[in-house]
Amino acid sequence: MPVMSGGQAVVKTLIREGVDVIFGLPGVQMYGILDALREEPGIRMVTARHEGTTTYMADGYARATGKPGVALVVPGPGLYNAAAGMSTAYSRSSPILVIAGQIPRATIGKDLGGLHEVNDQIDTIKPVTKWQKRVMSPHEAPGGLHEAFRQMRSGRPRPVEFEMPPEAMVERENVELEESAPQDRSAPPTDRLAEAAQLIAGAMRPVIYAGGGVARSNAESELVAFAEATNIPVVTSAGGKSTISDRHPLSLGSSLGPAGMVKDTMEQADIVVVVGSRFSLRNPAGGGANLVQIDADPSVIGQIYPNTFGLVGDVKGTLIALQTECEKAGTGSRPSPAARVAEIRASLDGGEDEKDQPQDSILKSLREGTPDDAIFISGMTQLGYYSRLHWPVYHTKTYIDSGYSGNLGFSYPTALGAKVGRPDVPVVSISGDGGFMYYSGELATAVKYGINVVSVVFNDNAFGNVARDLDLDFGGQYEAALHNPDFVKLAEAYGAVGMRADKPTDVGDLVAKAVKLEKPVLIEVPVERMPRPKMMANRAPWTVPQDGLIK
Repeated sequence: MPVMSGGQAVVKTLIREGVDVIFGLPGVQMYGILDALREEPGIRMVTARHEGTTTYMADGYARATGKPGVALVVPGPGLYNAAAGMSTAYSRSSPILVIAGQIPRATIGKDLGGLHEVNDQIDTIKPVTKWQKRVMSPHEAPGGLHEAFRQMRSGRPRPVEFEMPPEAMVERENVELEESAPQDRSAPPTDRLAEAAQLIAGAMRPVIYAGGGVARSNAESELVAFAEATNIPVVTSAGGKSTISDRHPLSLGSSLGPAGMVKDTMEQADIVVVVGSRFSLRNPAGGGANLVQIDADPSVIGQIYPNTFGLVGDVKGTLIALQTECEKAGTGSRPSPAARVAEIRASLDGGEDEKDQPQDSILKSLREGTPDDAIFISGMTQLGYYSRLHWPVYHTKTYIDSGYSGNLGFSYPTALGAKVGRPDVPVVSISGDGGFMYYSGELATAVKYGINVVSVVFNDNAFGNVARDLDLDFGGQYEAALHNPDFVKLAEAYGAVGMRADKPTDVGDLVAKAVKLEKPVLIEVPVERMPRPKMMANRAPWTVPQDGLIK
C-alpha cells in the first residue's frame, strides 16, 4: 500500500470518483487538502467569496451535469454558511458532497473554545443531509468517501457530508484506495412490474406526472420512450421541468395551477403514473384515481395518496423494465392523445387566464431572447414563480429552481455552478434585487474564472412579494423597502458588463446581446410592483390575518 497524507488520500479518491472541480474556500483547517489539490492537475478549485456560494455552486453543477457536485469548507461557521445551499440541494434531491474540516481530534466534543469549534457539528447538519461521516486518520478517508459517493448514487441522491480533523489531512500512513462507487440501477421484481403494467393498460384516462427524480437518475430519454410506448401524456412538477421538451407532442407542460385545463386533466385521470416525485403537497390527483408511483425512496410511496401501487427502484432502471412489461400488456394500442395535448398546449401557450398580467409579457420577452438550450435558473422572485408554469423548456436539465426550500439569493451562485459544469451552454439566472444582493460579491468570482453567466435582476427596490402581501392583507407593508446600489456600476466595478433595460419588455433583447458577449453580464430591469399571480390565489391561512386560532 502506498504511503500518503490524508489530504492526498481525499484528493486521489475524488479523482477515482470522476470529480474534476471543487467549489470551496481555503481555510486554516483545510491546508492538508489544499496542498494535495495544488499538486493534482485533474481537479481544479473554484474559490468563492462566501461559503454559502460553495454549496449552491455544487448544486448547480450537479443539476446541470447529472454528476455529483463537491464543496469544501472550514468547520463551524463555514459549514453553517454552507447549510443554506445544502438545504436547497436536499429539497431537490441533488447529489452534493460537502467536505468539511474539524477542530483537532483531541479537542472534539470538549467545548474548549477552539477556532471554529461547534460541538456536535454533524448533528447540526443532519436535517439537510442524507448521510454524514467523520474520519480521524488518513487510512479511513478512501472508505469514507467511497461510501459518500455510494450514498449519492443509490436511493434518493441528497447531500452528504464528510469531515476530518486538520492533523489527519497532513499525517502520512499506508492508505489503500478504493474503486469508484457504482451507480445503483435496481428495478422492482418482474411480477410487481407486470402487475403495474396491467393497471396502466386498463386505464382509460392515464397521465404521467414526472418529478425531479427523473433528472436525478438521468432518465429523461427513458421517460420520453415510456410515454411514447404507452401513449400517455406527461405533466411535470416544477422540479421535473425539462425532463421532456415542451415541443414534444405528449408534453402537457409543468407545474399545476389552482385551475385550468392541465389541472382538469389531472383530476379526471383514472391512473396517474408518478415518476420520481413525492406527490405529497397540494394533492393534484382526483379522488377516483389510482397511482402507480415509481421512486427510489420507499418512504415517499403512498405518503399522502392512499390508492397507490408502489414501485421502489431507480427511476431509469425501473422505467426501462416497466416499459417492457407495458408493451407485453398492450399499452401501445391505446389511441394517441396528441390532438388533445395540442389543444391544451395552445391554451397554455396563450397564457390561459394569466395573459393579462405583466409577468406574462416580460417572461415571453425573456424567453424569446434566451437560446433554446440555455440553462435557466429561476430565482425566488415574481418572474420566477410565474416561470414554473409558463417558461417553455426544450432541452434536458435546463430549468433549475430552489424547490420547497425556497432560498432567497440562491439563483446567481447556483447559475455559476451550472455554467462551470456546462461551459458550452448559455446560462441565464433571474433574481429580484433583494435576492441578488445576498451573493452579489460573487461577481468577483465570475470575472476571476470567466464564468459567463447572464444575470437578470428585476429591481423594484423592495422585497416586492412581501411588500405587496402586507399591503393587500395586513393593512400596510413594514420594512420591506430596500436601498440598492446602481447595479450597472456595481457590475462594472467588478469588471463585469452592466446593462439596464429602458422598459421591462426590453429584457429579451438585452439577454440576446449579453449571451453573445461571452462575458459575465448583469442586466438590471426596473419594474413596478407586480400583481399576485393567479396561480398563487390559494393562500395559506397564516398569510392573512385571523380571528382566533387556525385549526
